Amino acid sequence: MARSSASAETAPTPPNAAATRIAAYSLVSYLERVGVEVIFGLCGHTIIAMLDALRSSSIRYISFRHEQLATHAADGYARASGKPGVAMVHLGPGLTCAATGVANAALDSIPMVVIAGDVPSYYYGRHPHQEVNLHQDADQCQIYRPFCKRVYRVDRAADLPRVVERAFHLAQSGRPGPVLVDVPMDLFSADLPAGAFAQLPPALEPPPLAEATAARIAAALAAARRPVLYAGGGVIAARATAALRELAEALEIPVAHSLMGTGCLPSDHPLLLGMTGFWGTPIANETCRTADLILALGTRFAEANSSSWNPRYSFAIPPSRLMQIDIDPQEIGRNFPVELGAVADLRLALAALAAAARALPRPQRGTLRQEIASGRAAFAAQWQQQRHSDQFPLRPERILSEVRKALPEDGFTVTDVGWNKNGVGQQFPFTVPGTFITPSGLATMGFGAAAVLGVKYAQPGRAALCLIGDGGFGANPSVVATAMEAGLAVVWVVMDNVAFGTIAGLEDMHYGTEFGCLFQRDGAPYRADYAAIARAYGARGVTISAASELGPALREALAAPLPTVIQVAMENSPTPTPGYWNINDIYRRGE
Repeated sequence: MARSSASAETAPTPPNAAATRIAAYSLVSYLERVGVEVIFGLCGHTIIAMLDALRSSSIRYISFRHEQLATHAADGYARASGKPGVAMVHLGPGLTCAATGVANAALDSIPMVVIAGDVPSYYYGRHPHQEVNLHQDADQCQIYRPFCKRVYRVDRAADLPRVVERAFHLAQSGRPGPVLVDVPMDLFSADLPAGAFAQLPPALEPPPLAEATAARIAAALAAARRPVLYAGGGVIAARATAALRELAEALEIPVAHSLMGTGCLPSDHPLLLGMTGFWGTPIANETCRTADLILALGTRFAEANSSSWNPRYSFAIPPSRLMQIDIDPQEIGRNFPVELGAVADLRLALAALAAAARALPRPQRGTLRQEIASGRAAFAAQWQQQRHSDQFPLRPERILSEVRKALPEDGFTVTDVGWNKNGVGQQFPFTVPGTFITPSGLATMGFGAAAVLGVKYAQPGRAALCLIGDGGFGANPSVVATAMEAGLAVVWVVMDNVAFGTIAGLEDMHYGTEFGCLFQRDGAPYRADYAAIARAYGARGVTISAASELGPALREALAAPLPTVIQVAMENSPTPTPGYWNINDIYRRGE
């Protein structure tokens, strides 16, 4: 039937059009209001409405080639900015690919909001395209329940404003972490009242440490003969390092730290012991093991940092007494018995403790500072020669030394896993807190390559460099393309030992072989040319062929306007292990 030209050209006007707005566009406007400046993601048919809303938004959308990389970038952004990272992914494979990055953020207490598209609400359970639906109808979000603070599946468009407000509140309140908002794609296109997104997340007033409790703890520390302050990642996240330093100096107390606590004091501070645990330092492990009182601050006493909780190595609690302050009540007493536990924000708690300490007489600790200096110097002497070695392939210690000399003090060192994570925590000096970004709890290979992009976006005026193995970088070098598209001039230093080096070392130690851990072709080492791959993406790619070339290459890369991959052939040598790891007692060689 023929239609009139008027009816063909004039779209019908929905009722009350002026009073409604499509949900996706209202949601993006709301994200602008709560301060979101960037979203990291990967497209899919369930989130096209959101992409169109973002197209004309002030929010930058950065597209990745893999969802795990997008969530690692959101993680890095959150750590460097202090604001929640936001990731947006498609249903099914998009959400499952992103799971590793979200779990990594969860275990390191990083605030993140993940917005995921889902199948149309009216097709739940019918197994439409890409629906996760085998043993539980249409519940793809169940995959995230073990590690997210909260998982929301939005069943009605009217619930979307409340859910998103709750997500941003929960991601930042208490112990930070990721929150998933799972939205059927038809709800993104639904009409909502124009003012539906009215409620902003409430201002947070974090819990303080009671004055009497602060006085009690400070008095106990002053009276102890061998006290230790043990700083975890919570101190860094709370931006509480200045108060920690004030407390340590007021009561003359040595400070040890976990991997995530690296940077809690400047590396040259005379009261700093260093990192504890399997990859820790001998002086830190021994001082903590023989302490009569330990005050733990924002740490979960993770296995690697605690030498598998074996009392012969890092912590002997008891007989050491333990007091513990954490924002999460579940962490207090989880791994060691506690004499006194307090749930408090560490910025407020350490300020209260420092004030209480100032009111006390300064304890006399004898030769404590000399003992710390001697212990640290004795350990550093074991790898001092390697830091200056001209051998090729390079020693890992030489790589770290050159990076430290080239990188500005306020520049960010983002690591992956392996020598770069463990060796940096053990041997790399930091003077500016918060400049060490590393995956601790999940220790995810591939984290650093993408997280450095989020760090650079959050702090565009500061240098951002990633130390990563060839195993981690080779997993997904598409980060170079993303950096080019986003205009992020980051530097990747690929520490190339032609292997999954840490695991190869463990296997060789116990089984006398490195089977399954080396990169080989026809029995010979197989080295991919990552510098050439970078150049193929239009970025800078540099191959180091002598130790003397690394320093100049780093300085040029840090000054360049384009992202740079520096590939450095490295000897596969183990990071020193002064502590203990239970796995080494488990392996048994048979036939």
